[in-house]
Amino acid sequence: MNKIITSVRRKLSVKVSLWVVMFAAVIFITALGFLFYQSREAVRQEAISRATQILDKTSLRVEGILNRVEVASDMAKWLVQRHPNVADSMFVYSRGVLLNNSDFYNCSIAFEPYYFANHARYFSAYSKHQGDSIRTIQGGSDNYQYFFMDWYLMPTLLDRPCWTEPYMDLDVPTNTSEMVTSFCQSIKNKEGKVIGVINIGLSLNWLSHTISATKPYPNSYSIMVGRGGTYFVHPDTTKITRQTIFTQTLETPDTALTALGHAMQRGEEGMKNMQLNGEECYVFYKPLGKTGCSMAIVCPESDIFGGFDRLRRTVMTIVCVGLLLMLYFFIRIITRELSPLNRLAHEAETIASGQFDTLLPDFQRTDEIGQLSHSFGHMQRSLVRYIEELKETTAQKASIESELNVANSIQMSMLPSVFPDREGLDMYASMAPAKEVGGDLYGYLLKGDNLYFCLGDVSGKGVPASLFMAQVTRLFRTLANQQIPPADICTQMNEALSGEENPTSMFVTLFIGLVNLTTGHLSFCNAGHNPPVIGGGEHHGDFLPMLPNFPIGVMPGLQFEGEEIDSIKGRPLFIYTDGLNEAENRQHEQFGDDRLLDILRNTHFENARQVIETLAAEVEHHRDGADPNDDLTMMCLRISEA
Repeated sequence: MNKIITSVRRKLSVKVSLWVVMFAAVIFITALGFLFYQSREAVRQEAISRATQILDKTSLRVEGILNRVEVASDMAKWLVQRHPNVADSMFVYSRGVLLNNSDFYNCSIAFEPYYFANHARYFSAYSKHQGDSIRTIQGGSDNYQYFFMDWYLMPTLLDRPCWTEPYMDLDVPTNTSEMVTSFCQSIKNKEGKVIGVINIGLSLNWLSHTISATKPYPNSYSIMVGRGGTYFVHPDTTKITRQTIFTQTLETPDTALTALGHAMQRGEEGMKNMQLNGEECYVFYKPLGKTGCSMAIVCPESDIFGGFDRLRRTVMTIVCVGLLLMLYFFIRIITRELSPLNRLAHEAETIASGQFDTLLPDFQRTDEIGQLSHSFGHMQRSLVRYIEELKETTAQKASIESELNVANSIQMSMLPSVFPDREGLDMYASMAPAKEVGGDLYGYLLKGDNLYFCLGDVSGKGVPASLFMAQVTRLFRTLANQQIPPADICTQMNEALSGEENPTSMFVTLFIGLVNLTTGHLSFCNAGHNPPVIGGGEHHGDFLPMLPNFPIGVMPGLQFEGEEIDSIKGRPLFIYTDGLNEAENRQHEQFGDDRLLDILRNTHFENARQVIETLAAEVEHHRDGADPNDDLTMMCLRISEA
């Protein structure tokens, strides 16, 4: 597998073909994506328009039926009020309502108790469709006291016509029942007294078939809910009148379904995109006139976008197959056109393996491949010459590196690696050059109770600085052996290293100190060097205030001034070169004096070596992988108070 991947990566024909096909794929995907987005939106708008039209038509049809019920009720009321005392006429009127309206379920013209003296307490002309015929009976009895029913009480109490909530209509003679909703209104005599109620009912089963008869999509369905959210129409007949639109939300909270139920209860009209029974659906809802009911059409997304999704999958399959065929033919064509490059690449690998005398093919072509072949020939000849020159240069470089390593060893041997082992004295120093050799230096000389020490930084870096550093180190030890004050040492060194003795105009910043190990008395001279940090005082460590002096080697005839401190017992002295405080990281941010003082003040050190090693580690951490920009030299000494 790895070999196949490597081969594909190395073949230019495959790479070019892949790039072309990928570019074509991006164009196709962008164009088709925009087209599919626009098409899906068009399908969505068409579905909304289609469902809304069907909802409006169904709503108008249902409202037309409801209006016919109300008109029939008004006509029956008018007839009753013309002949309010003719009982037998009521059966004719009740039957006539159903004869003229085959889609009505029943009709009752019921009167107040004892309204007709010859019919005792009950009189209700009740007619009902029974198959293709109409059965008319007297509907009141002790088993069915109609004047306690909702359809009788509601218009009387409200004093206006109204639609009832669905109820079960029991037919005792046939032992059948039907869920109906009815329109009822009271009948009054000339004095305005209620004498009865006209009640015309519609079968919910018939109404459900009427509402569900027209579907915009195969799997769409209709629902109708009453004022309280009860289902009057639903594809699941077990929910009709037994559940509300909110029942499902009691077990599994569904804010979208709850919002839909409240919107339908309020008689609002609109559309919602929501999830029902785990499927994304569009729900279109609208109120049904004065009934207080609301109906909705539920259209699954799979129905709305089914055809669109099938078309999209077909188009994407065609595009993918087309892109694969395009890739295949592009690889074949480009491979054929670039076949001379394979041979040229093989010969180039042979040359790269060291066989520089390999004969390159001459394709006798004037196109880019021919030009490349001629360029390879020229490169081959140039490479042979370059290899010979490189061998000579490498040998010279190896010789120089060897000499620099020797110089580094010599330079480091000139710096003390062992420090005085004397009771009450803790001293340590280190030097890390930025290159193979550096220009920093340190040294000491112990003469009895007197300890001479110095630390300096030669201008420049590399070999010239290291040679100048060797002179400074030799002069320090020579003059310190004469046990003269540090200021005199600086003055004599300046005379020896300046003027004609220093044709390169190099100089060195130097701090020379002389401390009596018994009394702790310190005399020192600072020749243009960074101020050391001395412990003790208010902040437990501050830069040592000093008189200004020129660096050594700048000009002859300078007289250096020295300074003294009565005792530095118990006060550690830390001396360093600017490779410490001016150390830079990758962002060229310097280590800084403040950070140096903060570490020396707030870190508990056990000995001088720990001070040096801690600061070296902090500088390395600050650089964060950046190359050192200068030599780094540090010295720390402390004389105990005991």
